[in-house]
Amino acid sequence: MADSLTAASPLSGWREKFSTLAPALHVQEEPFVTMFDLWADPQGPTAAWTSDILGLQLPTTPGTSVSNGTYTLIWLGPEEWLITSDKRPPALLEAALRPVVVEHGGALVDVSAQRTTIHLDGPSARDVLAKGCSMDLHPNVFADGTAVQTTLALTDVILVADSGGTGFRILVRAAFAPYLADWLIDAGEEYGVDPLNLISSSHTAEPAIR
Repeated sequence: MADSLTAASPLSGWREKFSTLAPALHVQEEPFVTMFDLWADPQGPTAAWTSDILGLQLPTTPGTSVSNGTYTLIWLGPEEWLITSDKRPPALLEAALRPVVVEHGGALVDVSAQRTTIHLDGPSARDVLAKGCSMDLHPNVFADGTAVQTTLALTDVILVADSGGTGFRILVRAAFAPYLADWLIDAGEEYGVDPLNLISSSHTAEPAIR
């Protein structure tokens, strides 16, 4: 009998640990978000057809993103975008976009397994991020729709402002997700983390050798 495999996200066991940060910081993983890298001429037919299919114009201003509730399009370069969706599975989105890319040129790569997404908001969200990110996070500068490739706690991430500018999405490579999650918990301690809750939510320690 063949073994049955169950998909597990990089932070599947972290819900209880993240809960110790409330109410100063609300953190949760958004697992299995569909992600595609798209390369295309922004003035060409591939970009135009992609915009029609997704119902969004590809952003052409550096450091920005656009969203319509189903898709988020993030500017990564003059001819590169990251398409994300938590409502369309990779196979369905690829089936819609692949014929356009094949016919009109460009490139489309499924990178859904490359990163996971951490969503955080709360009154201390910007203060916590500022501890490990050199970007100006003031809401007048880092407003809703801002999306940048930067480093957070020495980790390469894509940082997106959403939820009306009060929340953030952190797209981080899967291998670095546990490290970044640990950093967020540590950085949030001074904003009201209960140390007893933090200890109880951690892995059971190995018994001491007698």
